[in-house]
Amino acid sequence: MATVTLGGNAIHTSGELPTVGSKSPDFKLIKNDLGEASLSDFSGSKLVLNIFPSIDTGTCATSVREFNAKASQLENTKVLCISRDLPFAQKRFCGAEGLENVINLSDFNTGKFGKDFGLEITDGPLAGLHSRVVIVLDENGVVKYTEQVSEIADEPNYESALASL
Repeated sequence: MATVTLGGNAIHTSGELPTVGSKSPDFKLIKNDLGEASLSDFSGSKLVLNIFPSIDTGTCATSVREFNAKASQLENTKVLCISRDLPFAQKRFCGAEGLENVINLSDFNTGKFGKDFGLEITDGPLAGLHSRVVIVLDENGVVKYTEQVSEIADEPNYESALASL
């Protein structure tokens, strides 16, 4: 279990993030068209997993915008924006913002992704949502970088995440 803060108040996650050098857990998440996506669907591409509580908060929206701007410059890299938001909300946000360089995926139906990656918030007002995390995977699904943002309202370190690619 990790401890992070929300407005300076301690909250906890369901476990620990995958360790650098380990193979990423597989996942099944829901795409905007309600189809399923799994880790194997992105085989051969580097992945930036931008994980957050909800697209409808300022910091989460900013992280999606930032990674969208940077994603177009990345070679053989896909940015997956993952939350428990409904796929409809993710699609609405990216459509309204004109964001086309990120892939939104939802863990709304089971929450299994958050549990398997040890980042589900287990207490406090955001219990059941994902904590703010960035995980970078190489082309073979090996973890190259992780960041558990210590204060949920803070943005991730974009430069460090992208430098790990």
